[in-house]
Amino acid sequence: MSTNLKVTLGVLAAALVAVVVVVLVNSGGSSPAASADALVRADSHRLSTAADGKVTVVEFLDFECEACGAAYPGVEKLRAEYGDKITYVVRYFPIASHPNAYNAAHAAEAAARQGKFEQMYVKLFDNQTTWGHNEQSQAAVFEQYATDLGLDLAKFKADVTDSDVAARVKADSADGTSLGVAGTPTFFINGEKFTGQPSYDGLKSTIDTALAK
Repeated sequence: MSTNLKVTLGVLAAALVAVVVVVLVNSGGSSPAASADALVRADSHRLSTAADGKVTVVEFLDFECEACGAAYPGVEKLRAEYGDKITYVVRYFPIASHPNAYNAAHAAEAAARQGKFEQMYVKLFDNQTTWGHNEQSQAAVFEQYATDLGLDLAKFKADVTDSDVAARVKADSADGTSLGVAGTPTFFINGEKFTGQPSYDGLKSTIDTALAK
């Protein structure tokens, strides 16, 4: 084997090793800390906060999603049952194929700017069958909800179309995508993706197990 061939083969081998290292590093995924950051941000909406921080439930949801609407009664039952024994976090993950998913998320975020996120969250799900899956914009309906909740309507309407509100919703969605969320509802309990049926019984069993540890 000639010297030039040996050198060439050596260079190729070194390059291959470098490529393998890069692939391994990149395929390793986010670090646990990065995943935790993506799950719950400082500005994430918490419907309850556990003082001991022992159990955190994160839900990525779409207010127009029928499966989210089906899970909602069980979620509310769990929230009533556990109260501040668990931290319950809501993240936006609007599905583009749902005609008013982004409008609804923007309405919730606009309400949050007036301290009424939870109230709008409840309003949207309680009335999902009324406004959901209409091809026409439901902006006027959401404005009526804002009025019902006693919000400053002028501020609400301005915030709904504000670019910061849109960015806030997209940031939640981007976090969800980075965590492998592909549909809604997707739940995480103490950082682990919940893969069971998103029913009251299914979620309760996993929460109880986490609380017992």
